[in-house]
Order: sequence, then structure tokens, then C-alpha cells
Amino acid sequence: MKIFLPTNKKLKDIKNFFEKQKLFDLVKLSQEKKPEVNDMIKKKLYRPELKDLYFLYKIITLNKRITVLEIGCGWSSIIIRKALEENKKKYSNKINNLRRQDHFRCVSLDNEKKWILNTKKMLKYYKINYKLNDFFFSKCEMTEIKGKYATRFKKFPLINPDFIYLDGPDQFNIKGKIRNFTVSHKDMMPMVSDILSIEYFLTPGTIILVDGRTANSHFLKDNLRRKWVYKHLKNLDLNIFFLNEKPLGKYNKRQLKFYNFIKN
Repeated sequence: MKIFLPTNKKLKDIKNFFEKQKLFDLVKLSQEKKPEVNDMIKKKLYRPELKDLYFLYKIITLNKRITVLEIGCGWSSIIIRKALEENKKKYSNKINNLRRQDHFRCVSLDNEKKWILNTKKMLKYYKINYKLNDFFFSKCEMTEIKGKYATRFKKFPLINPDFIYLDGPDQFNIKGKIRNFTVSHKDMMPMVSDILSIEYFLTPGTIILVDGRTANSHFLKDNLRRKWVYKHLKNLDLNIFFLNEKPLGKYNKRQLKFYNFIKN
């Protein structure tokens, strides 16, 4: 099996793409000054990175994603839902025989209520529909995985995604310490472990896209147990995982045929 990756586009063409999506403000805000490496504690949303958001949109549409778990909300919440809306228009009459209940739905998980509130305001501004239970708040705490420090959410949404976008939580709002250690320090970095807990529920064909967070991606690569294909796109600072396994059964086989990952 092989996933479909977006082709490289010039920034001018990407700007035109978002303007056609009527996201003019997003294009304008993308031209603001980029925050410095040490300016990591967020007081407002980071500027939108158009190339990353374009890649996110296209990987969802090219691979016909149906159910998305977004860890950390913001500009990506708009783009994911736009992409799912396109998929819904194209494929809503072709998924009735798939074993998947949350059709064309994105659940956004975050550990900061203010970012959830801000994201909901943006969705309303851009007239993008969502349901109240599409956003899930949970505090995030320090934990250990096989003696290695990491973080985990205290609660987790009940969803089995075929696409996971990892760009959260805020590492400076992590609760507790373990033997005095915490990631809430500028010299540390995010280290999300929650995907490990749901790994064996994920079906072959699942895609994980990690925005930056390469150290966290290495942690996941070393601790995920199934047959994941991993790729680091250095030019975009994106990390991709693809669950490349044989179908679990007839329902998963139908799903993989729908994605065009297998022919028979």
C-alpha cells in the first residue's frame, strides 16, 4: 500500500488556493512576523503557515479521509473541516458499506479552553459548521512510558480516526511533575504519548501527520508496535506515519479499496 502525497506548489499558487476557499484573512495573517524559537509561550495564535496548511488539506482530500482526530486546535481546525467538507461532497454516497460511524467529522482535542473558544469563533467567522461535541477539553499531565517521560491527556475523546493530526497540546500547560521533571520548560519539547494508547484500535490505512515535533515523532516511532511507515519531510518540517498492514477483515478491506490503496 502507498499513500498519496501532495505535489510541491509555489507559494503564489498556494495563496491563490486559499483565496479561492474564501480564506482571505488567513493569507493576510500568514505574512506577519514569524515568532522566534524562544518565544514559545503563546499569548495569541501563531501566524498560519500556508504551505503546511495546504499540505494538510491535500493529504486529507487525496487520501479520502473520513474521520479526523486533531490534537491541538487553531488554524488547522478550519482547514481540516474544509477538506472533510470536500470529501463529503464527493464520497458521501460511497461509504455506506464501510464500518465507520463518524462520517466526515473532526474532533479537536486541546488542553486550553481559550484556544477551543477562539477556534470556535474562527469557524463561525468563516461559516464552517461544527457540533458542540466536536471539541473536547482535557487537562494534560506528565506520565512515564517504559521509564521515559512523556505527557498524556487525563480524558480522551471516544473516536477511532483514520487520520490524526498532532500539533498539541501546549507544553507549558502540563500538570504535575515526575521526580521534579516536566516538559513545561523552554529547553524541553512536547512529548505526546496518547496515540500509543489507541494504536491497536487504529485500522490499516490510518495516517498520522505531525506538525514539527520531530523529537516527539522519534518517540512515537520508537514506541509504536505495529507496521508503521515513517517519513520526515524536512522541507516542511512535517512527520508522517502510515499504518501499512494487511486488511483486518472484509470491512477494513472495503475501506482500503475506497482509499484506492488496494485493488482487490
